[in-house]
Amino acid sequence: MSDAIIEIRNLCKSYRSDKGEVSALKEVSLSIAQHDIYGIIGLSGAGKSTLVRCMNLLEKPSSGQVIVNGNDLMTLSDRDLNLQRRRIGMIFQHFNLLMQRNVLDNVAFPLEIAGLRKKEARKKAYEYLQTVGLEEKAKAYPSQLSGGQKQRVAIARVLASSPEILLCDEATSALDPQTTKSILRLLKDINERYGITIVVITHEMAVVQEICSHVAVLDHGKLVESAATEELFRAPKTAEAKRLVFSGSEHILDMTSDRVVRIQFHGGSAYEPILGNIVLETKTPINILYADTQTVNGAAEGEMLIQLPEDEEKARRIVAYFEEKGLNPREVKDHVKSAGNPDDH
Repeated sequence: MSDAIIEIRNLCKSYRSDKGEVSALKEVSLSIAQHDIYGIIGLSGAGKSTLVRCMNLLEKPSSGQVIVNGNDLMTLSDRDLNLQRRRIGMIFQHFNLLMQRNVLDNVAFPLEIAGLRKKEARKKAYEYLQTVGLEEKAKAYPSQLSGGQKQRVAIARVLASSPEILLCDEATSALDPQTTKSILRLLKDINERYGITIVVITHEMAVVQEICSHVAVLDHGKLVESAATEELFRAPKTAEAKRLVFSGSEHILDMTSDRVVRIQFHGGSAYEPILGNIVLETKTPINILYADTQTVNGAAEGEMLIQLPEDEEKARRIVAYFEEKGLNPREVKDHVKSAGNPDDH
């Protein structure tokens, strides 16, 4: 039996516009495991937000299946669909708070809608404010809060509905980097504490790296690649994924060399003085043309482009050393061109 809580099968979504029919999603299929934090990433216009809105049928797909907890949402009656939607929470880029209600009453709102008496709803709402670290702001109004505080209120309000799934549509895009990190830590804590499956829609690689265990890459409405996050960052297979992962490598266009290898490191190897050791061993300087290190789920992931010495024996020893350390050295042909064309990486 599958442990998937969300299955998307051959999903298509088309719109009619003045210019004719526009395909926002094209035969997208993916599976999201229960309790996972799953990232969906792509550039603007890739179809990310359309896909996440199809997961609770805020957008009705043109064809395909959206299966949540074993139920095909496309076949449900309005009543049964509304019941399923109650188990799917959603937070947005711009918070969507009720400006005329204070923080406590914003969080209590879905509890009141569900039929809880006001006093009991406020009591539970206060508990969820404690979960997101905002109990001291209970009587404040949204206009008095920072962006990060508003998003915490929005998260508390969603938690009040006791969802099994939390959809985050660019939930950190309006926040500064430091606040983004704090919100991502909160989401990870919620995932671990409550076992809520979280789907993160983003165009920011740093968000995926920080909390997602799996990631799917969309491009012009198509799913082009999906993998465990570490695997994607270590060895992206498609040009679209490489373009996102290697987005910081344009500056090597200005560099030239005769023989270059690309090495990849991850986990503990990122912290070993590998280059220092090989320089000492071969007594040969190594020219680093490009280096990038990033943290993915608490582990270091990275790559380097290394210019090898002209001495063939020393170059051979350096490559052998990299192989011994499990760094997967691969010679890069015409590396100046490759920086501009991710297919060559």
